[in-house]
Amino acid sequence: MRYPDIEHHGAKDGVTGSCHQLHMDASHSLLIDCGLFQGNETSSDGRAATGRLDIEFSLATVQALVVTHVHIDHVGRIPYLLAAGFKGPIYCSEPSAKLLPIVLEDAFRLGFSRDQKAVERYLKLVEQRLHPLPYQRWSTLLESEELIARVRLQRAGHILGSAYVEVDLAYPGSGENRRIVFSGDLGATHAPLLMPPQSPERADILVLESTYGDRLHEDRAGRRQRLEAVIEHALQDQGTVLIPAFSIGRTQELLYELEEIIHSKLQAHINKPSLNVDEGGSEFANNGSAPHSQSPLPSGERARVRGNNDSSEYGFETNWPQLPVILDSPLATRFTEAYRSLQPYWNQEARERVECGRNPLAFDNLIKIDSHADHIAVVNHLTQTARPAIVIAGNGMCSGGRIVNYLKAMLHDPRHDVLFVGYQARGTTGQAIQQYGPKGGYVDLDGERFGIRARVTSIGGYSAHADQKGLVEFVTGMQQWPTNIRIVHGEQRAKEALAARLRAGYEQMNRPLVNITATNAGHATKPRRQAGLANHASR
Repeated sequence: MRYPDIEHHGAKDGVTGSCHQLHMDASHSLLIDCGLFQGNETSSDGRAATGRLDIEFSLATVQALVVTHVHIDHVGRIPYLLAAGFKGPIYCSEPSAKLLPIVLEDAFRLGFSRDQKAVERYLKLVEQRLHPLPYQRWSTLLESEELIARVRLQRAGHILGSAYVEVDLAYPGSGENRRIVFSGDLGATHAPLLMPPQSPERADILVLESTYGDRLHEDRAGRRQRLEAVIEHALQDQGTVLIPAFSIGRTQELLYELEEIIHSKLQAHINKPSLNVDEGGSEFANNGSAPHSQSPLPSGERARVRGNNDSSEYGFETNWPQLPVILDSPLATRFTEAYRSLQPYWNQEARERVECGRNPLAFDNLIKIDSHADHIAVVNHLTQTARPAIVIAGNGMCSGGRIVNYLKAMLHDPRHDVLFVGYQARGTTGQAIQQYGPKGGYVDLDGERFGIRARVTSIGGYSAHADQKGLVEFVTGMQQWPTNIRIVHGEQRAKEALAARLRAGYEQMNRPLVNITATNAGHATKPRRQAGLANHASR
């Protein structure tokens, strides 16, 4: 084997389970991420889903784990890594070091034990292993006569704390030096709250994600206008807009964007002279949890402003300043509070909003639901009353979590809307709803079949991933372009499209490219029979 060499233990034939092993020499290697498989990728060769949780590669040479960011498809197998005997340090950015224990506590409770003492022992072990690294500073991991290994983290702009990883390897015996870059997940341009990624100086080998390698996103202004328009249209039916979102990253970006929409609407409302507004407010204290003894939401009229026409379709316009935004996810609430504590890592725009007295992640319309009893009460209230609301609930691909109860209660009713703002992996419930919902299809939830009558809409521009243009610019922004690119973390068509675009760019600029590989495990996934078209007409 010629060193350095890279072995992929996940995200080579799909978009989840990221785990890459960098063999630096015969005796030393690094792991970059150790994530959970999701959707069809949980059983890519017919094994039970739990079969892909096991650590099936040798840990004998692994010196450390480097975490790019704390999404579950990048860190979810860490409990299994520790159980398999890994005893090395876990390196990550300083914000990720604050967020990772929250993620791993949840993963441990779901996969291992809910016993509080066991959870506390596990978290103490994790915290002992954590070694936070500052951005933009080289840290030496290994120094010997045969090998000097250094690592540097740079902002990736994907979620708070996300990083791409530069590994610098020097071989004193031969005088050779190699620079390897692992992109992790790169963020979209102008993502809310986050500083954008800057290309590294150089890379000999680049491991590059390709989630959206075959498409382009709309710009931020366009996507915010579309989000506003979709919600306005959805609420004409006085129903609920359900937004499935992951607890970390997407939820906070959505709250940030919704606060901006509500703020602008409030300014317009203040300056608009003749509106007959119901002055009633929410029965909740602002930014508090819903007490189970009270009605979970104010009456429907409180989120509407009467116009000149009494028609339910045209006679009301959405009263954004009174519209409840319901965050129904205890985990997302914890992450949102953690985000608020990490304001020094926000971008300048977000910090300026705080300085002006605004609360981008804790605004007046925001209602946080904690207990399961309050969750059920809100589901029932929204199902049984004609009152508009926005609900953000986990998980982002609808394969579990509180969003499932909302879907069971509301999918059959055309008053309601399901709005997808993130990637839906093959085999997930979200992907099934996204595919079959517009055709009047059905989906299976917890073994029961539900027809889809709710309107289903997707806004791709809210992806936290860079699009094809952003990925290409990450490469071409380097002073020294990589001669070896391994494309991972994407569907095959996305990887091939990105590879073709990069080849064309190299040829156009007359740059040498030795190798570009769209990794593939060489086997197809088996689709789950969980959704399809029903024998009735589309809505």
